[in-house]
Amino acid sequence: MSDVYSAMRDSIVKGEIEPGTRINIDAVSRSLGVSQTPVREVLQRLEGDNLVVYTPGRGYSTTPLLDLDELRSLFEFRLLVEPWAARSAAVDRLANPAVALERELSAFQETMQASSDLRQDLVAHDTRFHDTILAAAGNPVVRHAFAQTHCHLHTFRLYAADVDGANTVAEHSAVREAIRACLPDRAEEAMAQHIRNSFTRFAQAFEGKVDLAPLEDGGPPRTRIVS
Repeated sequence: MSDVYSAMRDSIVKGEIEPGTRINIDAVSRSLGVSQTPVREVLQRLEGDNLVVYTPGRGYSTTPLLDLDELRSLFEFRLLVEPWAARSAAVDRLANPAVALERELSAFQETMQASSDLRQDLVAHDTRFHDTILAAAGNPVVRHAFAQTHCHLHTFRLYAADVDGANTVAEHSAVREAIRACLPDRAEEAMAQHIRNSFTRFAQAFEGKVDLAPLEDGGPPRTRIVS
C-alpha cells in the first residue's frame, strides 16, 4: 500500500491531479493495477494529510491550493515555532543534531546532481531537515502540532517546477552551521530568515503584483494585491 500512497501523493503534490479534482477510485485502481480497497485506504490517509477531502454524495476530491492569506498564516506559525526549535537545538550536548543535518544536506546535494524529479526530492529533504531540528528541540507536543500542518506538502504544491533547490540548501547550511557551533542566537536568526525567504519564494506562485508586508511573528494576515 505504501507504493499506492506514494504514487497518489506525488501526483497531487506535482499537480498531475489538479486541485479540486474529483477522484475516480475505479480509474485510479485500474491505472495503478491494484484493487479499489488499497486505493480507498490510501485516500483516507491522504485525507489525514489534508491533500484530499471527502464530501458525502460526491466522494473524494483533491484539496484546493493555499491562498495567499492561508500561506501567510502558515508561515507565521512556522516563524513562531521553528526559530525557537533551532535555538533549542544549538546546544553543546548529545542532542545537538548538527551531524544528522550535515548528513541530510550532503545526501540531498548528491541527489540534486542526478535527480529526475527534483521537486519531490526537495519536499522530502525539506521535511527531514526541519523535522530533525524539531525532534532535537525535545518537545513532542510542538513537533506533533507542526507535523499536523503538513506544511511541506502544501507549500511545495505552489512551487514552480524548475526550482533547483540552491537557495534552500544555502539557507539550511547556515542554520546547520549555527547549530553545530552552538550559537543559539545565530541559529534562531538563521532559521527565521530562512522562513521569511521561503515565504517570499512561495508567494511568487500567485498571479498579479503582490505587495507583501514583512512576515512577522504571529501577526494577522496582511496581504495587498496591487493591480
